[in-house]
Amino acid sequence: MNEAPQEADAPREPQEPHAPPAGREPRPPRESPAPRRASARTPLHLKVAEDLRGAITAGAYGSGARLPAEDELARRYAVSRGTVRQALAALRTDGLITSRRGTRRVVLGGPGEENAATELRSFTRWARSLGQEPGGRTVAVDPGTAEGEEAEQLRIAAGDPVYRVLRLRTLAGEPVMVERTTYPWAVGALVAGMPLDTVSYSEQLARHGVLFTDAHHTIDIAPADAADARLLGCRAGEALLRERRRSTDPAGTPVEWSQDRYLPGTVAFTAHSTAASALGRRLRP
Repeated sequence: MNEAPQEADAPREPQEPHAPPAGREPRPPRESPAPRRASARTPLHLKVAEDLRGAITAGAYGSGARLPAEDELARRYAVSRGTVRQALAALRTDGLITSRRGTRRVVLGGPGEENAATELRSFTRWARSLGQEPGGRTVAVDPGTAEGEEAEQLRIAAGDPVYRVLRLRTLAGEPVMVERTTYPWAVGALVAGMPLDTVSYSEQLARHGVLFTDAHHTIDIAPADAADARLLGCRAGEALLRERRRSTDPAGTPVEWSQDRYLPGTVAFTAHSTAASALGRRLRP
């Protein structure tokens, strides 16, 4: 992956158009299709999610309470059950409700309560929950083709088109993490169209119907490479906390494969495990 955007090629000198053969009328120039204008309307599922989030925050549904069934919510908001499921997926991403399908969703707690899964899933939400100001600066967005581990994690074929994004994440303006993410082509194309200083890709992608509802994390230590050292201001070879993460949408389709490297002493990860959901461990090869 490139460490910085490549310099553009020098512009070419304009060329004279070819003259049509004798006796033939020149063809009129082909008009380019007018660019589509982005809709400023908020998607319905986000409106439903925001209303339910407000009700949970206001205490209408306390911790341990059950939300109404999907069909009841669909009637209440005059939307389809698919829209309701997308709204519930957004609340699940926020760590507000359980994820079991086929049952009424149980409220886990308000936005201010600690939830390890949410902290791992969204750097932006985690930072804001602590009263910190998150920031982001996109260093490079490179189209390419999926290689071995990327293809395996995204469940696509090696050689399929992808986007690779290199990003610096900050807290209160101070660098804390370098984020290397590979997106499937359709998702990456949306990311490539976002401003370079976009703070949260996941929030913007949700407006396009791309939801991050599950994530599998592996946390270990990795040495800082030259790009890490330049962006984080550390020494090359210094030990960094690394989080490798594959996120999936409500259908279980991978939407990102990311490797995030944190400066030591800046963050701590927590995990909650039960007898039914144990913390996984494995030996390094």
